[in-house]
Amino acid sequence: MRILLRAHKSPFRVASAGKTLSKNLIGNNVGNLVFSQSVYRLLSTQGTKIDARKFVNLDPDRVNANYDLVVVPLADAFRKSFTDELQAMTDLFNRLTIPVVVLGVGCQGPVSGRIPASGLDAIVKEFVSSVLNRSATMGVRGEVTAGYLKRLGFGSDVVDVIGCPSMFMAGPNLSITKTVEAITEQSRISMNISPYVPKMGPISLDHAARYQNLIYTAQDHLTLGLMLTGTYYAKKPQPEGSPTTLDHPLLSQNRTRFCVDPTTWIRHLSGFDFSFGSRIHGNIVALLAGVPAVVLAHDSRTLELADYHEIPRQILTGQTDVDAADLYAGASWEATLTGHSERWERVTEFLRRNDLAHVYLPGQSPRKFDQKLKSIRFPKPVSVGDFTARRFALTRAMDTQAEPGTSQALIARVRNVRQSLKL
Repeated sequence: MRILLRAHKSPFRVASAGKTLSKNLIGNNVGNLVFSQSVYRLLSTQGTKIDARKFVNLDPDRVNANYDLVVVPLADAFRKSFTDELQAMTDLFNRLTIPVVVLGVGCQGPVSGRIPASGLDAIVKEFVSSVLNRSATMGVRGEVTAGYLKRLGFGSDVVDVIGCPSMFMAGPNLSITKTVEAITEQSRISMNISPYVPKMGPISLDHAARYQNLIYTAQDHLTLGLMLTGTYYAKKPQPEGSPTTLDHPLLSQNRTRFCVDPTTWIRHLSGFDFSFGSRIHGNIVALLAGVPAVVLAHDSRTLELADYHEIPRQILTGQTDVDAADLYAGASWEATLTGHSERWERVTEFLRRNDLAHVYLPGQSPRKFDQKLKSIRFPKPVSVGDFTARRFALTRAMDTQAEPGTSQALIARVRNVRQSLKL
């Protein structure tokens, strides 16, 4: 079995922070690597060869000739800013003669879950049709997305609610352990932040001041760029208090970390007592590390996953009061754990319906994948550290053949640094 897997990079590829940024190997958010790695691991059965790559300039004829199956893990792909990618994949799938399986796709909308009709509907409908012409069903993140597709004419006979593949990184196994009775000012806390969410700015400042061992575990490429170049290259002004400048206490006090690989990320979070914040995968990775986590849900994409996987969550509004100690005290992870086996059965049934074998079937094992991953030495978490050294490392890593979509402002800045350092 030869599988073409859509992924920003292979789980086994080692890349420095600078190269990760310049080549955008995280697809703007390192959370993308978590669900693609999970799918890679699940499908790594005996006799299966998986080629993980970006879907850029793919030749349909070569795909048909060289692969038996295309597997496409997706996140909140049903959104306006992703329409070009959806259309490109639709055009590709319509020219394929081999099966195409999409899993974990979701829509983006307000926290109410009401997705209004828009021009996006026609593009999504065409995309879903192109997939279902080549597979039995489509796997979606939650009930909000299932309801949206039902409105477009795709019912439960062709849409399976399976959550996010990242929650099944260890298959049917999931363990979450409370290492402390309560969160105190000295507790080890990992906070994840969506810098564009206005409420997260004040929350980050408040918690930075009150919890001395709190670390901001960042995920987005703009924050990685800030840590490496000193500038946050956003197109719009960011909300007040967001950690988007080096004078924010979580950056100026060297309390920000960025992991460019899921393996390092899971290991990093395993050292904390608690994780919370507005990034769904930041909290999912904490759960994979066995650490209790609470999601601050600010839109439908985060809320529907938290609801489906029964991850403790608090809906974030402008009036919401948030305190890590209260979140921890008021949460229970019993349903997350007890419901995991049933959710595992659903996702494996989805795989069965689409003729996909997985490593937890009799006679199969994830051992080969795990041993290979364990043998690789990935870069340690990025910190602000020595700013000059970080800039130097970036200039060494970035080349002039940056991929499409890389910020031109970032490229120009790196080239200027290169010139000033006479590299």
